[in-house]
Amino acid sequence: MSSQANKEMDQNTLWGGKISPFSVSYGKMMMWFFLVSDALTFSGLLIAVGFFRHKYANIWPVSEEVFHALPFLGHAHFPLIYVALMTFILIVSSVTMVLAVEAGHRMDQKGVQKWLALTVIGGLFFLLSQVWEWSHFIHGSDIGALKVHGEVLRNYDVNEESIVGHGVIAQWAGKDGKKLEYIENIEANEEQREKLEHLTHELHHSSDIYIDDLIPIQKEYKALMKELGLSLRLPSADKDGKYYVLTPEETVKAISTGKPVFGANLYENEYGAKQYGQFFFFVTGFHGFHVFSGVVINFIILLGVSKGTYQRRGHYEMVEKIGLYWHFIDLVWVFVFTFFYLV
Repeated sequence: MSSQANKEMDQNTLWGGKISPFSVSYGKMMMWFFLVSDALTFSGLLIAVGFFRHKYANIWPVSEEVFHALPFLGHAHFPLIYVALMTFILIVSSVTMVLAVEAGHRMDQKGVQKWLALTVIGGLFFLLSQVWEWSHFIHGSDIGALKVHGEVLRNYDVNEESIVGHGVIAQWAGKDGKKLEYIENIEANEEQREKLEHLTHELHHSSDIYIDDLIPIQKEYKALMKELGLSLRLPSADKDGKYYVLTPEETVKAISTGKPVFGANLYENEYGAKQYGQFFFFVTGFHGFHVFSGVVINFIILLGVSKGTYQRRGHYEMVEKIGLYWHFIDLVWVFVFTFFYLV
């Protein structure tokens, strides 16, 4: 049934049955019902993200420090640039969908075919980018983090110079008014233990150690840790960029009991709160499924357009209906990008 939206009707015809009193087809009406219910689902998810972010504010990762890589550029530091590119491409695909619908109103088969094909390409780019982003998040950094008694001691990636591989464990003492408890148990000979304590003592000598002073010490630490077969992490910094480290004794004990954590999954997250990873996989995965289904449906409709199916029907309402769904997907991603990545 084609849309009656552009036709004027008298009251008897409008409310006499057999046609939609709101000048909209049954298919469009059902699509709107679905989109409203789906919007409520995404709203609930984003509200839940906000709740847990507030609850775990002190260990909630900063997205700029998690998603800063670009494909084929290794450890380059470009905070959220690739996510922004994904967002831009998806928004552009919404524009091409508008042009496809407009061409359908003019019964321009080639126009619909061209703009719908570009929409499919944009959706595929977004999906492949999301696969890469998931892979990057799951793999994590080459540095990783150290999990001690359930608390992840993580690196804040102050600048590129801080990324020198497995470095020295550090954490400011007395955080949240408590100290971590360790048991002393490290497999090292006397020479290695003395060297370890010496290097740690150098770090602990001053509370105002900056990154330029840390790099040579970290390189020595890296070599020593390789000898000991241990995976460690870089120190954390406060908002002023100063490094506060554990005492030599606390460092030795922390090394022996800590568990290396690389990347993120549903149970661990090297970047901080595990809930961040759980919401990342669920929210972006749920949205990604919507994009995937949209791409598949768009492609099926594109085949129909190419075969002239809708031209013979005399209207392109099917393109309009999938257009509503595609615009909804784009709008939801704008909210996900804003409240999950930016805020």
